[in-house]
Amino acid sequence: MTPEHRPVRIGVQIQPQHAPYEKFRDTAAALEELGVDVLFNWDHFFPLRGEPDGMHFESWTMLAALAEQTSRVEIGALVNCNSYRNANLQADMARTIDHISAKGGQGRFIFGTGSGWFERDYDEYGYDFGTVGSRLDALARDLPVIEDRWAKLNPPPTRTIPVLIGGGGEKKTLRIVAQHADIWHSFSDAATLERKLGILAEHGRVVGRDTSQIEISTEIGNRSLHEVEQQYALGARLFTIGISGPDYDITRVTDWLAWRDDKNR
Repeated sequence: MTPEHRPVRIGVQIQPQHAPYEKFRDTAAALEELGVDVLFNWDHFFPLRGEPDGMHFESWTMLAALAEQTSRVEIGALVNCNSYRNANLQADMARTIDHISAKGGQGRFIFGTGSGWFERDYDEYGYDFGTVGSRLDALARDLPVIEDRWAKLNPPPTRTIPVLIGGGGEKKTLRIVAQHADIWHSFSDAATLERKLGILAEHGRVVGRDTSQIEISTEIGNRSLHEVEQQYALGARLFTIGISGPDYDITRVTDWLAWRDDKNR
């Protein structure tokens, strides 16, 4: 589906830091009720902002709980760290959450993944940090393994699980996106996004993929409406909003949902 035929979607990343699980759960319920399209968390073991040793919870177990708790929204990590789990295990976990979320229909799990970057996670949990290049090489190696395992599992996933890849590296990351991603997520401003889309298209030509079929996702953050409209004009259709504990302020989400609905009329 090309951008002109793809609806705008709003995703909210409920960052699992500085709040008890009950607050995370209640926030997810409120956001689904509001009408968001996707709920994300992130795959880290410690807070990324605020008190470094503050309250924090693990990604995949929370996603399984979200799959059971919710009934409509898609769910996933923004993003999973490929380094933390064996590739075949990741595939099996994703398939299982896909089935938990199906509720009699198709699953709602998005396999959001990336190469990892937060060194403290690696050091304290005993993973080899390596280099940016080695972590990206591992991601490129493991994605075909994950896709192959999905084809072998019994039962198989309920649908072709969408793969979201996060990151904007032009030589390696965007090539991996061209090869494997259904959704590409970055934090690019409009000028950067335009340039990187050109690079992504070139990678697509090399690997034989029409990259216009990839859904473009970007973080709203503190961007103005004008800036978000620029990203929309470039083809972005999934827009994410990050919220952090302890309060999980969702008041901004309502305005962006109204913007989404206006775009999708």
